[in-house]
Amino acid sequence: MPYYRQLGSIPRKRHSQFRDPGGRLYGEELMGAEGFSGESALLYHRHAPTAIVDVTDWEGAGDVLSAHQPVGPRHFVLHKLDAPRSDLVRGRQLLLGNADVRLSYAVAEVASPLYRNAAGDECVYVEAGSARLETSFGVLEVGSGDYVVLPTSTTHRWVPTGELPLRALVVEARGHIAPPARYLSPRGQLLEVAPYSERDLRGPSELLEADGEEVEVLVRTRAGGTRYTYAHHPFDVVGWDGCLYPYALSIRDFEPLVKRFHAPPPVHQTFEGPGFVVCSFCPRPFDFDPTAVPVPYNHANVDSDEVLFYVGGDFMSRRGSGVGLGSVTLHPAGFVHGPQPGSVEAALGAPGTEEWAVMVDTFRPLELGAAALACEDPGYAWTWAGGRRV
Repeated sequence: MPYYRQLGSIPRKRHSQFRDPGGRLYGEELMGAEGFSGESALLYHRHAPTAIVDVTDWEGAGDVLSAHQPVGPRHFVLHKLDAPRSDLVRGRQLLLGNADVRLSYAVAEVASPLYRNAAGDECVYVEAGSARLETSFGVLEVGSGDYVVLPTSTTHRWVPTGELPLRALVVEARGHIAPPARYLSPRGQLLEVAPYSERDLRGPSELLEADGEEVEVLVRTRAGGTRYTYAHHPFDVVGWDGCLYPYALSIRDFEPLVKRFHAPPPVHQTFEGPGFVVCSFCPRPFDFDPTAVPVPYNHANVDSDEVLFYVGGDFMSRRGSGVGLGSVTLHPAGFVHGPQPGSVEAALGAPGTEEWAVMVDTFRPLELGAAALACEDPGYAWTWAGGRRV
């Protein structure tokens, strides 16, 4: 993250002697991005964070993708993936992916094991339910509508709270996820033109300082999965500071831009990662010129695949297509898409939109996971032609 936080007890100077009440040195852990050239955080552990006693394979960490062929528009009904219900780590059902990013859907009812993704950052969008996210940086309470950004190699676990199940879309990057560079000053502050500010970002609120021996952590690596057993619990942190940590942003705190005529999707951008962007579509007044056409125009993403996850409200431009809450549409590069027949005229004169959606655009072609194929609506591609296969 581009700004500094501190939680718990830390010494006045970095890399200086810092001892517990019994006189024993705390174990430092410098967690840094891009070697020593990017943002970092310095954590202080009661025990050595390097002490592992066993390393084994984590079977089941790999997922198979198949080519999107023939290439065409797709619609996936995610709420058909309710069973079996598991946890938010082992229960991820792979939908789409490429060399830059993987999109999975999870329906969770129980606490996950300790986990960290060593291959890249994660952005988890909580569709429904609530959870206590426990991390080595402390606790984050999250709920419906929250984006949760987890830096690479953050050890954490998801504990569902409140009404079950917990539903989430998981975006796993091969690299780092951050606010778009155009929203930031040269020194990293979110600018006045940005659609959210530092006040909207929630960091960990309290440390856990957990105890335990022979503690297992599942690790996703670039090569697959590994199961580490640590001599001591990784949540034995007494304090940390820095600019790299997990945080949450509610989609309800995203401030949409309104123009006289329809604005293109980049105005909705929320985060960026290597080879993809994440956008938020939120309720907003429609374009206010008397001659404006408020629904999206037909368009072709000539350089990207477009994924839209519909999470709330009324999807006026897609009415009649079968798209509803929990739907994901995939419009690949090379396909011209737009509003459903009749929706342009229906939108004229309407005061605004009440829809909520999360969009992920990727700049390499996406392949299909088994979960996407299991919940596909086979008739979606023909909805622009009135439901007729032509």
